[in-house]
Amino acid sequence: MFAAYVTLTVVTAVFTASAAVTYLIGHDYPKAQLRMKRLPMWWRWLLGVILALGALGLLLGFAVPLLGTLAATGLVLYFAGALIAHLRVGSHDLVGWAVFFVTTVANLVVTLLR
Repeated sequence: MFAAYVTLTVVTAVFTASAAVTYLIGHDYPKAQLRMKRLPMWWRWLLGVILALGALGLLLGFAVPLLGTLAATGLVLYFAGALIAHLRVGSHDLVGWAVFFVTTVANLVVTLLR
């Protein structure tokens, strides 16, 4: 179980950190997503910071387990909100969302089981 926990935590942190970087550097993909979901462009920074803190929290969870659990829970809620944002505008392109959501849910499950 420990190997699954470490693997999923590292994979989730890398996925989440890479998403955070795309938001924070101003990559075109997050901008297009914000436009498509009719969200304010200044949310790009907010969402990037939330993702970065989530990734950091997951990694800090190795030293402080409660922090890792809170970070995993927060990321699951973040991606649940992303689903709502997609569905609100009628977007059915959910493959990217599903990868992130399934990874974060799996991470939360193994974190809670650990």
